[in-house]
Amino acid sequence: MSADYETYPVEVAGVHRDLRLFAIKPGVRIAILNILGDTELVSAVSRELAKALKPYEVEVLVTPEAKSIPLAHGLALEMNLPYVVLRKSLKPYMGDALSAETLSITTGETQTLYLDEKDRDLVAGKRVALVDDVISTGSTLQGMRLIMDKVGANVVVEAAIFTEGDRAKWSNIVALGHLPVFFD
Repeated sequence: MSADYETYPVEVAGVHRDLRLFAIKPGVRIAILNILGDTELVSAVSRELAKALKPYEVEVLVTPEAKSIPLAHGLALEMNLPYVVLRKSLKPYMGDALSAETLSITTGETQTLYLDEKDRDLVAGKRVALVDDVISTGSTLQGMRLIMDKVGANVVVEAAIFTEGDRAKWSNIVALGHLPVFFD
């Protein structure tokens, strides 16, 4: 079956991928990175990001649900650290969960991130790295920061495989590459 869509080629951590271009609104497209199930890419970027994060003396990794979970897991293995997933839906077993709202660029909808009550002590007072697959608008990062502030975590670094959009806006992010936004 041949691809009937336009792609954007990338090379990151020695791995080549052709990312499908996806319209997020009329006249605006982004290259979609989906690392779910891509063990080759996850392993390669986890090794590279772990090296870049070493100087920050991170104690816990924090990531949003769902596409960046494999990255957090790979980094946790490389760095011998625990990781926490901020969930996008509240489950009864999560107890007195903390929450913050974000706006997703891929869905265009408001989402709420939740920190499970069981994970509070794991991040409270710790040196935390916020990790995502792609940082585009910064909304998810903002939501993650709000939750970490509520629990008293010390965010020492923010990291991603790629940043996206205005490169200058993301000079403080540890990233392995940058993706443009495409305007038609």
